Amino acid sequence: MTLRVVQVGAGGMGRAWLGTVAADPDVELVGIVDLDLDAARAGAAHAGDPTIPVGTDLTALAAETGAEAVLDITVPAAHHPVTLEALRAGLPVLGEKPAAQTVAEALSLAAAAEATGKLFMVSQSRRYNDQLVAFRQHVRGLGAVGGLSTRFAKAPHFGGFREEMDDVLLLDMAIHAFDSARYVLERDPVSVYCESWNPSWSWYRGDAAAAAVFTFEDDVRYVYDGSWCAPGAETSWNGDWRASGAAGTALWDGDHDPWSDLDGVPGTPPVARSVGDAIAGALASFVHAVRSGGVPDGEVHGNVMSLTMVDAAIASARAGRRIVIDEVLEQAHAAALEAERDESIRARLAAWGSVRGALTAGSADVATAAGSPDVAALG
Repeated sequence: MTLRVVQVGAGGMGRAWLGTVAADPDVELVGIVDLDLDAARAGAAHAGDPTIPVGTDLTALAAETGAEAVLDITVPAAHHPVTLEALRAGLPVLGEKPAAQTVAEALSLAAAAEATGKLFMVSQSRRYNDQLVAFRQHVRGLGAVGGLSTRFAKAPHFGGFREEMDDVLLLDMAIHAFDSARYVLERDPVSVYCESWNPSWSWYRGDAAAAAVFTFEDDVRYVYDGSWCAPGAETSWNGDWRASGAAGTALWDGDHDPWSDLDGVPGTPPVARSVGDAIAGALASFVHAVRSGGVPDGEVHGNVMSLTMVDAAIASARAGRRIVIDEVLEQAHAAALEAERDESIRARLAAWGSVRGALTAGSADVATAAGSPDVAALG
């Protein structure tokens, strides 16, 4: 059976999703919601069926069309209200990254997923890359891992809102590398020291370059060195990766198959199953999770930490000091409690002990409820 979905958002990224949905035989687009009805109608035409119902009210259109799930492809500022409306309507949600505009809002949505018992998955689309999966397999073969690094250097001229953003690199791009680092290391961050700056030739208003050193669990270090105004000899959009362990080194240039050198002997890890490609892979994972009751990579409890890494790095750059991740989580938790007006969601938030523990337990609880064997893949 196809999964009947309503998509919210028919802008630039929305059109990319509409094309992906149209190409997936396991998904049926039954409605498009947008505040601009002309954009929604254009989106329906782009999806190949101008007769697809459109509207400005998500709850009403979902009820009218018999939708079973929602795709939230809106701007980050709208992620919290749109996802919350869908969860309250009893519909699972697949949303574009980030989970929300702030860590506090992301925690609110994690609590809302608990309160409603509905899946909220964040499409961290760069995780859906078989080369990244293979790189993690190589890293697993290194024995005790001491360090991981990413070098990212691109020079895109976007125009528009990105060139006017504060902390543009950290906010809009670094989350992909940070999230991938969590995936590869299979650990979570403990602290970060970060500096950001804007080179004199930059065409961005906000800082377009940053360097960060994260301490992860087990005293592993992750180093990020990135720039969005680095013309010449550019890296892959996925970055250039190196991992060092007791038995050797693993490398991935972001565009080709990774490899590892185990003290002069090529590493040959087992081949992992394909995870699909980019947003198509995320969509397929979401559909499978909704139908099977399994837990997808990107379930909100596991995804919040990637957004927290971004906030912590920005806080470090502004304060000029090392930032402890748990401090950021606890401050966001307090802000979420203060802002929350839904009693069921507030009760969930209030019941949490440490936020880190609640996020870990929340992921495990979702997996247990679903009877899923894949809890180790969460995050």
